[in-house]
Amino acid sequence: MNSTPATRPDPAPHYRAVAAAMALPGQPGASLAAIDTALNGAIGHKLFTVLAVNWDRMENQRYYSNMPDAYKVGGSKPIVPDSPSMRDVIIAGKCRINHDYAELSAAFFDHELIRTLGCESSINVPVRWNGQTIGMLNLLHETGYYDEADIPMLSVFAGLAVPALLDIIKTW
Repeated sequence: MNSTPATRPDPAPHYRAVAAAMALPGQPGASLAAIDTALNGAIGHKLFTVLAVNWDRMENQRYYSNMPDAYKVGGSKPIVPDSPSMRDVIIAGKCRINHDYAELSAAFFDHELIRTLGCESSINVPVRWNGQTIGMLNLLHETGYYDEADIPMLSVFAGLAVPALLDIIKTW
């Protein structure tokens, strides 16, 4: 791991930057871009996407990507309730870590594309509101980059993403 949780920077300035962006016009894009920048500074990622859960269509819809050429905004993935990653993150509302390429390739059908972007590990962070998962923050990086010690900080960022995801969902 390049940066262990013990050496990660203080997240407080990053939380404040996201909170300030939430007051800006141009929502939800301003907030999602600020979350991207803050997460990169506080924990690090190569690929970052934000998915909104569309329960009516039973799919996750991508509303933000820091690599739009590889992962276009507007793309969607079906929710497969019996898959371990969807069951853990969307249904149970728990973070899911794929520590290495073997775990990542078992979880994602597009693992080969992910690997070409220099990513072999991931953490999927549920964004929850009123007892339900409304979206996910997805961070991907090199092998072994994320671990359980990252979850408390990432959970705060997920909370900060709630207004942006509610704004997205209300348009459905």
